[in-house]
Amino acid sequence: MKAAVITFPGSNCDRDLAVALTQAGAEVTRVWHKDVALPAGTDLVAVPGGFSFGDYLRCGAIAAHSPIAGAIRDHGNRGGYVLGICNGFQVLTELGLLPGALMRNGGLKFICREVELSVTTSASPYTAGYSTGERIRFPVAHHDGNYQIDPEGLAELKDQDRIAFTYAPGINGSVEDIAGVLSANRRVLGMMPHPERAVEPAHGGIDGARLFATLTKDVATV
Repeated sequence: MKAAVITFPGSNCDRDLAVALTQAGAEVTRVWHKDVALPAGTDLVAVPGGFSFGDYLRCGAIAAHSPIAGAIRDHGNRGGYVLGICNGFQVLTELGLLPGALMRNGGLKFICREVELSVTTSASPYTAGYSTGERIRFPVAHHDGNYQIDPEGLAELKDQDRIAFTYAPGINGSVEDIAGVLSANRRVLGMMPHPERAVEPAHGGIDGARLFATLTKDVATV
């Protein structure tokens, strides 16, 4: 599997994400935000966490208008795989690849700690390595992780089994405690928790390793 990890000014998890994907067997290329095209043969675009462009205007809003943004959107719209983590999730909602919006945390405080998640569906390339209902632990580090969507959109996510992860218990005010959602074709995942920070024993847990191992295996066989 060939993966492209995007770097914006203010990204701070791009190296971690590249390392996690490389350890899972992916061939990783780092892509700067001023590039206008993805490397030939890219299977997965990975948009990392951080504070792209200082989170000015709205988190992810400026990144969604960067030179590389059109290539990310086109890749997703063509059916390519796209993973957005934390700020990357915010970017994907701004690009229109995922529904909903990420708002200020309910308590208006930055949350930085390990949290427990419930795997809501195993029916995706990202979550197939887990069992539905399984409890896993990933770190979070966000101030704007409060996922909101209108009632019609929420009903659609539920009807189509597109809620990937929920917080157990809720931490930031997200509707239905949602921590990650999938696109309609299940090839785009946006999530606020950081699986790339849970891939080695030194991280304190390796629950994230299964996400990357399953993803690289599934994409390589498509």
